[in-house]
Amino acid sequence: MKVMKRKNAKEILAESFQELAAGRSIDKITVKEITDNCGYSVATFYRQFQDKYDLIAWDYTRRIAEIVSRIGGSSKEWKETLLECARHYREEKEYLANLLLHTEGYDSFLRYMTEINCSELEKCVRRMSGREELEKTIQMYIRLYCMGTVCLSCEWILGKYDASAEEMAEIYERSLPEPLKPLLAGG
Repeated sequence: MKVMKRKNAKEILAESFQELAAGRSIDKITVKEITDNCGYSVATFYRQFQDKYDLIAWDYTRRIAEIVSRIGGSSKEWKETLLECARHYREEKEYLANLLLHTEGYDSFLRYMTEINCSELEKCVRRMSGREELEKTIQMYIRLYCMGTVCLSCEWILGKYDASAEEMAEIYERSLPEPLKPLLAGG
C-alpha cells in the first residue's frame, strides 16, 4: 500500500503563491490574495510566514535543499545533482524570472539565492566530509563557486544565454574549484 503524503499549510500557501505568480508580477501579489486563492485565512498565513518574501525564501530553500541533499560523494551523483539543479531552473524559468525582476530588485534576490546556495552547499560538504566546522578557505571556495553559478544561472534564466540544462550542468561541473572536488564529486 502506497502512503500518501499530505501537504502542510506552508506547502499549500507556496503553491497558491506560485499559481498567482504564473500570471502576475510578484510585487503586486498580496497576502490576502494568496490566502483567498487557497481558502486559508490571513492569520494562518502569518502563523507560517512573516511576509510573502519569507514564503518565497522558504520555498526556494526547500527545493534547493531537496536537490542538494541527494549528493553522496561520487562523481556520478554530483553530475546528476548539477543536472537536476539546471533542470529545476529551466522548469521554473518563468517563476524565477518573475522573482528576479519583481522582488525588491534583481540584486536582492540574487544575493538571497547566493546565501541559500552557500548554506546548502556548506551543509553538504560538512555532511560528506564528516566535519562539524569547515576551514575558512573551504568556506571561501564554496562562496566563490555559489556566487559565480548563481549569477550565471540568473543570467540564463533571464535569457542572456541560450543553453540547455545539460550544457549548464556541464558548466557548473567544470567550474567547481579543485579544493571542493574531493569533498563533493569524489575526487
